[in-house]
Amino acid sequence: MLEVGQAAPDFIGTDCQGRPFSLSALRGRRVVLFFFPKAFTIACTEETRHFRDNHEHIQSLGAELVGVSVDSVKTQCEFAEQEDIHFSLLGDEARTISKAYDVLWPVLRVDRRVTYIISPDGVIESVIRHEVRVYKHLDDVLSYLREHPLPTVRV
Repeated sequence: MLEVGQAAPDFIGTDCQGRPFSLSALRGRRVVLFFFPKAFTIACTEETRHFRDNHEHIQSLGAELVGVSVDSVKTQCEFAEQEDIHFSLLGDEARTISKAYDVLWPVLRVDRRVTYIISPDGVIESVIRHEVRVYKHLDDVLSYLREHPLPTVRV
């Protein structure tokens, strides 16, 4: 897994509208990038729903939310539609994003349940990992964002 202080690898994926999506396009904004094993599974659905239900709150704390799993883009889009997800969910069937972030389980070839909080300048600020207690990702993300607010820019 990547560590706090490392540069977050840039990546390009495809969102559910068929548009290219890159981490570098979010430069200047804090990003909560969460990896989960598989869409439509019980724990992953629960975790994603927690993020969905708190998406606006996360944004109000100054962060953009992005989810990634090794599912196909088509599967991610079906999952997003079924669960009424309005943040970016990316399918990483080729596992290029997952490899770059070192989150693949070696034998299973699915993502570990890992969340990275990435600073506006592209550096990893926090790494959160809870394989079983899926609700803890959201709790830890919200705690981190509250405890480490971004400086406000005055014009």
